[in-house]
Amino acid sequence: MTIKKVGIIGIGNVGRHVMLDLVNQGIPDEIVLVDLKDEKSRCEATDINAGMAYMPNRVKVYAGTYEDLADASLIVTSFGKIELTSVGNDRNGEMPFTIDAARKVGAKLKACGFHGVLIDITNPCDVISHKLAEILGLPRGRVFGTGTGLDTARLLYRLSADSGVDQRSITAYMLGEHGVAVFAPLSVVSFHGVPLAELAKDNPKLRYSQKAISKAIFDDAWAVCDVKHCTEHGIAATAARMAKVVLNDEKTIMPASAPLDGEYGEKAVFAGVPCLLGKDGIERILELPLTPDEKAVFHDCCESIRQNIAKAETFGEYKA
Repeated sequence: MTIKKVGIIGIGNVGRHVMLDLVNQGIPDEIVLVDLKDEKSRCEATDINAGMAYMPNRVKVYAGTYEDLADASLIVTSFGKIELTSVGNDRNGEMPFTIDAARKVGAKLKACGFHGVLIDITNPCDVISHKLAEILGLPRGRVFGTGTGLDTARLLYRLSADSGVDQRSITAYMLGEHGVAVFAPLSVVSFHGVPLAELAKDNPKLRYSQKAISKAIFDDAWAVCDVKHCTEHGIAATAARMAKVVLNDEKTIMPASAPLDGEYGEKAVFAGVPCLLGKDGIERILELPLTPDEKAVFHDCCESIRQNIAKAETFGEYKA
């Protein structure tokens, strides 16, 4: 019998919500919690185990060490310092802290011999996913980020609200950076094959401009952060769904922060694009038939991410 073992590194608001979604959906058999503060992992494990008798699935949850992650099938990284994003509503604000943490986490995972699939949530997601992949040196696709998976879910929610069509009957993607440069290519939006432009003829609410809808989705996230000082439910659901797809080898298409190597004419960068996910992580990157204008926006976005990757290398050890 193969045990589906998942590790979560970083047990803050997002990490513990990922844990809760994994348990409630019965996705893994076992969850190992690892945090910079050992007492945080122990308390979260104790807290959720106290309610396990009333939950729909029994999952073994416990605090552990990096050595406990060596044989994990999948790891979710969700470490961060969310208060650093508040300046200018920019996820890159966390980078001085998270790039230093990524170097340390990556080195420990490599040392313990981890060889499974890693899903990164930590911001700036595309930059940190790139760094973790670089350190771990696993086969291409084994390390990827939630990236625009969450942004896409937000887009689907808005399209559903404006059209009256269930989200699961809509095909749409947010592409590029999980950050300021994220954008929605409207040419590929369809309602089970019916183009957005067709429905927009009879529904003024659907007559979006790319710039306006992209900004609206970006602003939706920060409207929540301004009140809650974080987002947690949407990103936890995104990560849990990705984990389920990988652990069950579902071969499902989802947007994720992927290592581009020629796709869309881009190389040496992680960016949000549709991917076929399975037991080996990203098993194929799918290229959408973007318009020339959309391709230009995507290239500019990737250049922005590349600049952030280069900027990350200038940061040394983080000092509070």
